[in-house]
Amino acid sequence: MTKRQRGSDRSGRAAIVSPGRPGVARSEDRRLFWLAIAAGRSSEDAAVEVGVSQPVGSRWFRENGGMAPTHLSPSAPCISGRYLTFGEREEIALMRARGCGLREIARLLKRSPSTISREVRRNAATRSGGFDYRATTAQWHAERMARRPKLAKLAANQALRQYVQERLAGLVTRSDGTGIAGPNVSWKGRRHGPRQSRRWSTAWSPEQISRRLQVDFPEDDTMRISHEAIYQALFIQSRGALRRDLTACLRTGRALRVPRARVGSRGKSFITPEIMISERPAEVADRAVPGHWEGDLIIGLNRSAIGTLVERTTRFTMLLHLPPMPGHGAAPRQRNGPALAGHGAEAVRDAIARSIVHLPQHLRRSLAWDQGAEMARHAELTILADLPVYFCDPHSPWQRGTNENTNGLLRQYFPKGTDLSLHGRDELEAVAATLNGRPRKTLGWKTPAEALDKFLKAKETESVATTG
Repeated sequence: MTKRQRGSDRSGRAAIVSPGRPGVARSEDRRLFWLAIAAGRSSEDAAVEVGVSQPVGSRWFRENGGMAPTHLSPSAPCISGRYLTFGEREEIALMRARGCGLREIARLLKRSPSTISREVRRNAATRSGGFDYRATTAQWHAERMARRPKLAKLAANQALRQYVQERLAGLVTRSDGTGIAGPNVSWKGRRHGPRQSRRWSTAWSPEQISRRLQVDFPEDDTMRISHEAIYQALFIQSRGALRRDLTACLRTGRALRVPRARVGSRGKSFITPEIMISERPAEVADRAVPGHWEGDLIIGLNRSAIGTLVERTTRFTMLLHLPPMPGHGAAPRQRNGPALAGHGAEAVRDAIARSIVHLPQHLRRSLAWDQGAEMARHAELTILADLPVYFCDPHSPWQRGTNENTNGLLRQYFPKGTDLSLHGRDELEAVAATLNGRPRKTLGWKTPAEALDKFLKAKETESVATTG
């Protein structure tokens, strides 16, 4: 019986240069990296945490479309005990270096001698021309032979791939069937920002495509695919089924999947549970006590803005003048530079303090705002104006319903898509006076100015009576 030899033994080749450290050496780093990503870290922070460079972490995240590989995901099952682990291979390499026999190694590791024999024979390092056993190389050989490459369903089924692409990236057509090209959008490899041209396409969502297949092909089981498989074909290019630039046809335009934990941790760092709107005094709800305000910004062209403050009980409105600061527009906007557009945290803090500090103390009970970065200096505002600030929950504009309604009325004077910096302080005061002089059904057809004046007079009378 002839003895089987590895191909490298039969070739009799000389020692050649090593291609570098086997990829298995960083498998543990990759596992810890994706655990950090699942916990909400950015790719740069996760890379630093596991001890690799930031460009390496960004490349790992980008190559996998923002999704952890199946065998490295937090939900991946543990490796079966029937397979040798990397730790056991390290023990084998150490004992081989000490000259231990195969049966002795098997006895110490509580493995079959044939298992150790096959391991040493199959996974030895031969690139140097010898027949040495190294743990990292052996692990690399084992993982390479364990791969079961499977052709993606979209890559194997041309009819299915064509169906998905037509409904994902098909042309928008006129009533006569002719296509409309739409804007020429260059592929940037990342999510498109707001108010930019987007590619015109039929843009069915992957879930709509997956569900519609069951309607269009009820009897053809080969025309089935899950929406998750479509997303993975777009985000992970190694599957080789759909071009990555087709992600521009998704409604988000997102080229990478965003981990769920990262989305949930997008709250502003200056907001704590103690200043959330749920902690606001209970008297605010019935609007019986004046002095509780709601605020927001209305945004226009060229990063212009106007601040709005509305009193909940009387609907009295004040407008904040937020002119551009010196240097705005003189040079390209500097990333992480000073907020020169006029509605940065310092500008909004000063504008609110100037407008509300002249009111009596009983009309400065609280202010509710959304979680915008313009209120990052809220603690200083509380001290300057003696006005507690509370923040609404994310994506909950109804918690400032009075302010949202007032902003809608103000759009009559400041339409969307116009430059709001053209309006001076006098013009804003005139518009606020106009709005405060308009009768309101909710006030019994009184004006907000009359309702506020009534409360001020009642408070003054009460104060005089108490003093007397």
